[in-house]
Amino acid sequence: MRGEPSCPRCGGRVRAPGLFTDTWQCDAHGTVHPLQPVVPPSVQALSVAVARAEVPVWMPWPLPVGWLFTGIAHAGDDLSGARATAVACSGPGPLGGPGELVLVAEEIGVGLGARFAGLPGPDPGDAIAVDKPPHAKVLAAGRPTALWHVSGTPDDRAVFVGEARGLWLWAVAWPERSGLLMYDELVLTDLRDAGAEIELLPCGAISPRLLGP
Repeated sequence: MRGEPSCPRCGGRVRAPGLFTDTWQCDAHGTVHPLQPVVPPSVQALSVAVARAEVPVWMPWPLPVGWLFTGIAHAGDDLSGARATAVACSGPGPLGGPGELVLVAEEIGVGLGARFAGLPGPDPGDAIAVDKPPHAKVLAAGRPTALWHVSGTPDDRAVFVGEARGLWLWAVAWPERSGLLMYDELVLTDLRDAGAEIELLPCGAISPRLLGP
């Protein structure tokens, strides 16, 4: 488990603001919003991350039967707040076996979603064809939200991306067949709006996907 902030795009070390710059810097990607160390999943850790978030914290709610919250990662610092969030859930896959889902909300250019997707990033670019009908739809904060399947990703995952509340919404599922979840009218809640219901969230062991996508 990482103990220091890292680059949301590559996972490399970042330099904190100092004498010559007031932004976090990655040698490979320049100015970035630092990805904060991941902590074991708990309602308390989730509440802290939600309080810092300047972007949605998407969670399937209610969770699919047998699924658990398995961690959250966020990119940003104490001054800027979280400019990207990644929520992990795990449970039985729609076709059997274990499944995992990471939902990312982020501002343009952060690159955390592309990293989970296995793309060079920072944004989907030509990997989606928005001039064609969407491949899936979810209900995000009460609004029908179109998602497009992302091409050119590793074979072990299914990746979808769209826009919700004016920001990127990525859905990355492992293994690839678990992407069927996205065709099942999934309902997503922004946990910033959840209130006391967040205390009812069932927690599992931390997802390894958050530790090294």
